[in-house]
Amino acid sequence: MAFAPDQAFELVKSAHERGRLAHAFLISGPRGCGKERLAARIVKLLESGPGEGGGFDLFGEPVVEEVPPLDEMAGEWVKVVRPQSKSRRIVVDAIRELEKGLYISSGPRTWKIGVICDADRMAAAAENAFLKTLEEPPPRTLLVLLTANPGGLLPTVLSRCVRLPLLGKPDLTEGGGGELLAALDQAARAGFGSASVALTLKSVFASILENRKAEAVEASNALLKEEEKALNKGFEGDWLKRREDELKATAESEYIEGRARLFDVLQEWMADVLRCKTGAGGLEFPDSSEGIKALADKEDLSRLIRRMDAIGELRSNLDTNAQEQLALEVGFLDAFA
Repeated sequence: MAFAPDQAFELVKSAHERGRLAHAFLISGPRGCGKERLAARIVKLLESGPGEGGGFDLFGEPVVEEVPPLDEMAGEWVKVVRPQSKSRRIVVDAIRELEKGLYISSGPRTWKIGVICDADRMAAAAENAFLKTLEEPPPRTLLVLLTANPGGLLPTVLSRCVRLPLLGKPDLTEGGGGELLAALDQAARAGFGSASVALTLKSVFASILENRKAEAVEASNALLKEEEKALNKGFEGDWLKRREDELKATAESEYIEGRARLFDVLQEWMADVLRCKTGAGGLEFPDSSEGIKALADKEDLSRLIRRMDAIGELRSNLDTNAQEQLALEVGFLDAFA
């Protein structure tokens, strides 16, 4: 069961007031759903103490809770860890530095809090090093892990946390989605129906994919170098080759995930055109309404449905062993020419 951020906060607050607060929470949900703000509210709750804050003003109106950004709350007893290395991973040294702060003695009423953002980006060594602290943290310590991809964490990490999945939709403008939206809006104003427009859109789509792949491969190579250096060449047998294969598979997985997100953009944008054509409300991309309305006015419903079907067929083809660039060219011509 997924919760709205306010519901999740009330659950944590209630547990704290009853002295039943868990020592580790895993807050998951798509980017933009409020994970960091929820973590910041929990930090503020523990710093204020039970029963403090909130309430009503002299006129009976609820007091608006002012919560600073999570990074601004970091300090002596609040540590925020994010991916920092060239590999875009949380390396073992960052986790050890966090643990060092958690084991420093504090006052009897002071909570020590560690927040790990993008926890699924922890390198394998970092996750394994963190298990002992995650299972038995020092007294008055709270660990909060934030992730959009809980499946990327070790089962042993997941089992040591109380899970708080949040409701929300993924932000489709990330990972090149905004660039693709801009290209779709521009093409819509010009009008679909020509090979030039279709191939321009295909070029934008392929360029975004190429950049995502290069970033994933670069991060994978950087992580391999970091791990090799940390082990000081003390690995055994074919470890290096096996680890290289694992990281290549991870990079490929990230690439496929990014491609799927771009197809989500294409299909949701076309769905918005269909909504506009049929008079339905609730556009997924309201900022693109000008181009969407222009296209809806120019094309009949049956043609729009055929274009939508062509995008779905292209997506299905790429889930097979189809040659990607050829499939993209043919698919974009079918969908947009």
